[in-house]
Amino acid sequence: MSNKEVFLTKDGYYEIQERLEYLKTQKRREIAEKIKVAREFGDLSENAEYEEAKNEQAFIEGEIMELEYKIKNASIIGEQKGPKGVANVGSFVRILDIDLGEEMEFTIVGSDEADLDLKRISNESPLGDAILGHKVGETFAVHAPAGDYQVKLLQVK
Repeated sequence: MSNKEVFLTKDGYYEIQERLEYLKTQKRREIAEKIKVAREFGDLSENAEYEEAKNEQAFIEGEIMELEYKIKNASIIGEQKGPKGVANVGSFVRILDIDLGEEMEFTIVGSDEADLDLKRISNESPLGDAILGHKVGETFAVHAPAGDYQVKLLQVK
C-alpha cells in the first residue's frame, strides 16, 4: 500500500479513531470468545460456527489495518497551508456549470467523507479534482466519464 495522503475533517478523524479503538478492544474480544466457543463444538473441519468466526476475525483485522493506515496518513482539512482564495481540500466553493447554466455549491472533502446529500464532494472526483488550485473568476474544463464540460469558479471560502 502506498502512503497516499488521506484527507479528513477533524470529526472524521476522531470517528476513525473511535472505531479503531472499538475494534481493537471490544470487537476483538467478542470474536475471540466466539472462536473459543466454536472450538468446543469439536471437529474444526466441519464446524460452520468456527469458520464463520474466523472469517469475521479476518474481516475485522482488515478493517483495523485500513483504519490504522488512514490515521497514519491523515491530513486534517483546514490544517493544510495554501494560498488564500485558491480552491483546496476543505474549501467551500460555488461554481457555475456553463453548459447547463446552473450554479452549485459544496465543500471539497476527502473521498472518505464525500456525501452529495450534505453537499460534500470528493477531491478525487472529476469535478473536485478539476476545481483544486483554481481562483475565483477562472473558467476551466472538467473531464468526466460522461464527457467534458466547462465550469466557472464563483466563490471560494
